[in-house]
Amino acid sequence: MKKVEAIIRPEAFQTLRQQLDQLGVKGLTVSEVAGCGQQKGQEGIFRGNRFEVKLYPKVKVEMVVENFELASIIDVIIETCATSEVGDGKIFVSTIDEVYRIRTGETGKQALI
Repeated sequence: MKKVEAIIRPEAFQTLRQQLDQLGVKGLTVSEVAGCGQQKGQEGIFRGNRFEVKLYPKVKVEMVVENFELASIIDVIIETCATSEVGDGKIFVSTIDEVYRIRTGETGKQALI
């Protein structure tokens, strides 16, 4: 199994959610996060005071999937979220050794369903 973590633009989330649903992705964890990369930040003025904004709002979408699903999920994330501009985000893939459902004690694929 693989854990996919995608950091994306907030405005891309609804479309991505619909596309993942069509692929049959059953479970997601979604968090509002903030960060910066090549964007670096920008300067603003509020009530005459200058300030620097270093973090941008993003959405972090996490899911654990079977190995055979990984390539199609990555393709959907890239196709849905790419604008070809700095700040589109990142995808991280990690190996998951085991999954447990707390309520029933089920493990592996059964715990994901």
